[in-house]
Amino acid sequence: MLQRAIVEKIQPKRFLDGGWGIPSASFAVLGIATMLFPSLVPGVVSGAEPERIALWPNGAAGSEARKNEPEKEDRANGACNVTNIHAPSITPYLPKPEVATGTAIIIAPGGGHRMLCLGHEGDSLAEWFAEHGIAAFVLRYRLAREEGSQYTVDDHAMADTRRALRLVRSRASEWKIDQDRIGMLGFSAGGELAALAAMENDAGKSESADSVERVSCRPDFQVLIYPGSSHRFTVTKGMPPAFIALGAKDRDDISLGMAKLYLQYKEVGIPCELHIYSNAGHGFGYRADANHAAAQWPLRLREWLVDSKLLVDANR
Repeated sequence: MLQRAIVEKIQPKRFLDGGWGIPSASFAVLGIATMLFPSLVPGVVSGAEPERIALWPNGAAGSEARKNEPEKEDRANGACNVTNIHAPSITPYLPKPEVATGTAIIIAPGGGHRMLCLGHEGDSLAEWFAEHGIAAFVLRYRLAREEGSQYTVDDHAMADTRRALRLVRSRASEWKIDQDRIGMLGFSAGGELAALAAMENDAGKSESADSVERVSCRPDFQVLIYPGSSHRFTVTKGMPPAFIALGAKDRDDISLGMAKLYLQYKEVGIPCELHIYSNAGHGFGYRADANHAAAQWPLRLREWLVDSKLLVDANR
């Protein structure tokens, strides 16, 4: 649990432009942790200091007045559920240069738009991706169904999702990422965001004074892990290829809805791989110590990325 202890010591109290905004006393803790245990600090896979990067340095539209409010974390029973998100951000987990593949994935955790389940649907998976040469970015998006929220899925959570795609692509050279191999992965409610990002995107807003906004928000592939709100999903030619994984014991809008969606992809000729695990339900996520069949979906995803020429495998 040393990693968790270190993380709790270095949580930022507010964002600066591309920085942490960490109280000075915490830099000592961060420095010691980085020097002594670099592999234990999230985002330090490549040896760099960990960081959470605000999607908008001056605050997200509609949230400027609340951008400095601290997030709330519930770590009961080994979970890491986050609420009160008003400064949407990404946390990068970059692979070591010797294993980096140039492929990147932005992860949108689930939580019913009421919370973000960062434990089994965020940071641990990002660490696994980085270990396997894939740059990963955990998205903290605004919550549309949290009690008292004034946000909506389409106007705020989706704005955060598209901005994350633009931001990662705008810094692709810095992070040694191929601009044409940036995917969007989502669990449950986050899967809704990933699917909508694949459905509705643009090549960039050329007239914008913001250089990030001038970059494309189209994901090059989509990964939908038991995504919610499948009734909203439509399929048209030209959409990014898809990888889908879910449990047969999930609710019908997922277990049946995603099977129907696969057929739509097949009909229009968009590459799609579907895994339905007969003994799994909702929320299996990624847990390093799990050994059931559904727990192996990250390996199946990696194989699909290689077969789809979205990931370069040095062993092939």
